[in-house]
Amino acid sequence: MGDARYERVLERMDLLGIMDVTTTRQDKNGTIVWKLPIKNSWMNGKLIEVASFKTGYVRNQNSGYSNYQLNKRCESEPQYYPVHEWCDDANGYVKTDKFRQYTTRSCKLIPNEIDRLEYLIGYCLKNYYIKRANEVADGKLIPKWTHEWELEKANGTYSENTGAMARINDMEERVEAEKTYSVKLEKKLFDLQNKLATINRISE
Repeated sequence: MGDARYERVLERMDLLGIMDVTTTRQDKNGTIVWKLPIKNSWMNGKLIEVASFKTGYVRNQNSGYSNYQLNKRCESEPQYYPVHEWCDDANGYVKTDKFRQYTTRSCKLIPNEIDRLEYLIGYCLKNYYIKRANEVADGKLIPKWTHEWELEKANGTYSENTGAMARINDMEERVEAEKTYSVKLEKKLFDLQNKLATINRISE
């Protein structure tokens, strides 16, 4: 394509296991469709498909009742409409000198194709690969302790209490972390109170 950005997009696609499944007809229309190696949480459980459109939209193709836009949202310019009020003398609604302001949220279109593809890569990486990093291809959430339990079973080091103990250890670590955070907050509050008292003495 004469643009190194396309090569970088292709490298990232290979790295993330993304397949280009664009049909000939879609290609002629300026549409590009990608299939991710991650199943959606929708009841059909198909691999997620996303697409770039010549119109400037990027969409998720199969993870809901209908396709939905992945573009960033932005506020439209304010629009003003005249206010009509009921007037008994005129026996109906009449136009007044007042106006009502409206704004709407719309999609921020991406007119350039390579910009759309780079945006799509970034969106997929953040929302499908990172946020759902502990979901396997069948769409099921695998907690860390369950994964470790399965490994121990495979290695022959499994015991009946392994899963429960792992969960208990995880909860204990969280409680300890919260305690440490609470102590730090108390210390910070104490320091701030001392500074405030010093400031009050100086001002007096």
